[in-house]
Amino acid sequence: MSRFWSSVVGELSPYVPGEQPKLQDLVKLNTNEHPLGPSPKALQAMQAACNDSLKLYPDPGSERLRRAVAARHQVQPDQVFVGNGSDEILAHTFQALLKHDGPLLFPDITYSFYPVYCGLYQIAYQAVPLKADFSIDVQDYLPSAGRQAGGIIFPNPNAPTGRALPLSDIERIVAANPDIVVVIDEAYVDFGAESAASLISRYENLLVIQTLSKSRSLAGLRVGYAMGSRVLIDALERVKNSFNSYPIDRLAEAGAVASIEDTDYFEQACQFVIATRKDLVSQLQTLGFEVLPSAANFVFARHPGHDGAALAAALRERSIIVRHFKQTRIDQFLRITVGTESQCARLIETLKAILA
Repeated sequence: MSRFWSSVVGELSPYVPGEQPKLQDLVKLNTNEHPLGPSPKALQAMQAACNDSLKLYPDPGSERLRRAVAARHQVQPDQVFVGNGSDEILAHTFQALLKHDGPLLFPDITYSFYPVYCGLYQIAYQAVPLKADFSIDVQDYLPSAGRQAGGIIFPNPNAPTGRALPLSDIERIVAANPDIVVVIDEAYVDFGAESAASLISRYENLLVIQTLSKSRSLAGLRVGYAMGSRVLIDALERVKNSFNSYPIDRLAEAGAVASIEDTDYFEQACQFVIATRKDLVSQLQTLGFEVLPSAANFVFARHPGHDGAALAAALRERSIIVRHFKQTRIDQFLRITVGTESQCARLIETLKAILA
C-alpha cells in the first residue's frame, strides 16, 4: 500500500475484465462480444460525423440519442439517461440511488462489478444465494420481517449464468418494494428475455439499464443508457454533471443513434445469435455437458467428468479462450460466448479431441 493512497484505495478489490489476449489464430469466446459487426448504417454515420465539428464539444445532454432510445422503448426522453457504457451508468447508480442505511441486495453469483462498486462507494450489501438450479428466487427479494433493504440490483438475464426471470416475477419484486430503488441490468436482454422498460410508467422506483455493447455489436464505442422515472434520472444527472458533463462524444452519439434506428439489422443480428446458441447448446449436450438455460449471448456449461479449470486450460493451449471463474459453486463451469458458426464448430471439434 502506497502512503499516497486514499484510505479506501487499499481496501478495494478491483473488477477483473475479460482477457484480451494477442494470440495467433485465436478463437475468442470469453468476453461476450457479438459475432457479427455493427450496423453498416452506424459505421456510415460515424464516418460522416468525423469532420470539422469535432473541434466543438458534444451536446452534454445527448438529446438526439435520448430521443432515439425513448422512441424505441416508448418512454419519454426525460426518462432516459445516457453514459459512457453501462458500467459508468451503474457506477453513477450505485452512488446516486443505492447508498442507504439498509444493505443492497443482489445475487451471490452475478456481475462481479457489483461488489466492486460497493467497495468503492462504501455501500453495505448482502449477497443472496441463487437456488440450486442457479435461478433467482423471487421470494428472497420481497420484504421480510427484520430486514430493510437499501436497494436491489440484478441482471436479467443474469450473468454469468444466463438465466432470465419472466417479466411477471420482476414486477412482483418492484411492486413489493415501493420505497427502495430496484435496478434491472439488461445488458443481455435482447437475446431472449423481456425488458422491464414497459413497467417504468407504473413504478417510480424502477431503473432499467441497457448497453449497446452486446446486441448492437458496439462494445468498442462505450455507450449505455438507463430508463426510469424522472426522479431517478434527475439523481443520475446530478452525479454525472458533478463528474463528467460530456460522457458521449460526437462520433459515439452518431453511431448509437443510427444503430438504434436500424431495427432490421438489429433483429437479424439477434436472431443469428439465438439460432447459433441453440445449435451450440445441442452440440455441447451431445458431448455430455450440462448447460444452463440461457437467454444471453453466451452459455454456462460444465462437464461431469472433466474439471472446469483443466478444460479451460486445454482449450487455451489450442488458442480457444473461454471464461472460467474460480468462485465457489461455479468453479466447474465455463462461460462460452456464442461466436460465429465457424468459431463454434472449431470449439466443438476441439472439445471432442480434449474429451477423447
